[in-house]
Amino acid sequence: MDKKKPKKVFVQGAVPPEKIAQSIANHQSKTNIGAHSIFLGQIRADEVNGKTVSAIDYSAYEEMAEDVFHEIREAAFSEFDITCAHIYHSLGKVKTGELCLFVFTSSAHRKIAIDACNYFVEEIKAKVPIYGKEIFGDETHQWKKNS
Repeated sequence: MDKKKPKKVFVQGAVPPEKIAQSIANHQSKTNIGAHSIFLGQIRADEVNGKTVSAIDYSAYEEMAEDVFHEIREAAFSEFDITCAHIYHSLGKVKTGELCLFVFTSSAHRKIAIDACNYFVEEIKAKVPIYGKEIFGDETHQWKKNS
């Protein structure tokens, strides 16, 4: 496989719904695609020690994280017969109810698109150095523990 240039993944703040809609619209002319799978990560108002999460503030060592995203993307294209894949992840403050992760995979067939999308999400959670600080309604905060 040719060495591809890493794609920019990070967006400042919440992933805008317009970015998602535009990604979907951009694929209407690609007639070799029969299926898309989309994962949307959204900030929950979790209850932690009697306090409610109002936002998560994401940070990352961007260059390193972009390299890991690229490695995951390359591995997915080697493992799955996907036509394309797009990933956007938030940096900075994202409020409850807003989107922080968008993974979009396309393939000729649905099972491949779904399996590839799941692969991306699991690999991102396990490997990408992104850190989230939970911000509570009273403006106190703590580092988020991934589950």
